[in-house]
Amino acid sequence: MTDLFTKIQEVTNLKGLAGHEGQVRDYLRQAIEPHVDRIETDGLGGLFGIKESTRSDAPRVMVAAHMDEVGFMVSDIKEDGTLRAVAIGGWNPLVLSSQRFTLITRSGQNLPIISGSLPPHFLRGQNGQASLPAVADIIFDGGFSDKSEVYSFGITPGDIIVPDSQAILTANRKNVISKAWDNRYGILMVTELLDSLKASQLDNTLIAGANVQEEVGLRGAHVSTNKFNPELCFAVDCSPAGDVYGDQGKIGDGTLIRFYDPGHIMLANMRDFLLTTAEEAGIKYQYYAAKGGTDAGAAHLQNSGVPSTTIGVCARYIHSHQTLYNIDDFYQAQAFLQAIIKKLDRSTVNLIKNY
Repeated sequence: MTDLFTKIQEVTNLKGLAGHEGQVRDYLRQAIEPHVDRIETDGLGGLFGIKESTRSDAPRVMVAAHMDEVGFMVSDIKEDGTLRAVAIGGWNPLVLSSQRFTLITRSGQNLPIISGSLPPHFLRGQNGQASLPAVADIIFDGGFSDKSEVYSFGITPGDIIVPDSQAILTANRKNVISKAWDNRYGILMVTELLDSLKASQLDNTLIAGANVQEEVGLRGAHVSTNKFNPELCFAVDCSPAGDVYGDQGKIGDGTLIRFYDPGHIMLANMRDFLLTTAEEAGIKYQYYAAKGGTDAGAAHLQNSGVPSTTIGVCARYIHSHQTLYNIDDFYQAQAFLQAIIKKLDRSTVNLIKNY
């Protein structure tokens, strides 16, 4: 666990919003380069390692994480030195007040900043009742005295604001609390997969890496699926746990068989393959009907149709500074993904694609 937790600390500490995924891309490139035949990038910045098969009939199989996390982008600098921002990815306004962030300038400076909040003293005229703020109205405050001082630090509209939070273990040492498990989980899944397969000869050509700009509309998946033309695509992504709200997705209950989301319905043959593989490999899994989407929803609509699914885990309180997730769920998902990839020869892929 110690080795895995160290890796979790490293990947969740990386900072990368949609369109600004450079730190994550550099980490991924360095981690996977020794284990693949070559690395290729797409025009938006997605990065994938290619592990070629020696079989002439090898199917092309994609495993795709995404690099970006949720955050903000500076949209306006006020005369009093405070900032306003646009959300990059989905945010619940209730989790935003009085949180620490890092503002990254164009020159690469990392500056401390916080989101503002309204003290109860200012609510007395409203019977002590706070109203829900619009995300666009959230004040970001770096303690600057005025607009000119903001500019003197090289801050301009378009600079990014990323949550500031450090990964820690829970008291029972079964779970982790950090930012950005959505989707540094996927980045770590890809690096661990390729490391585990470094000495293996596969019956498929494996295309494993990460897309960009998932959190703003699954944009990178459109590009990468067209570029690499896989026959099957496996997104690796983290979903919201609903266990404390009486809903689906319980941390500690294993990887997800994500059979439905609003943009993707798992094909029957893919479902049969996943369930058979999980049962044969002794994988702990749970069924999951999702309320949001993943890159599988974009990939499956490309290139005349690409059977796709998501190999995922769930985590509590995602899209916030403090996400809570289970360590063993990662191990179950990783074992599942390895079992899947090792089974995907030409006949198995044809069976999945047989309608």
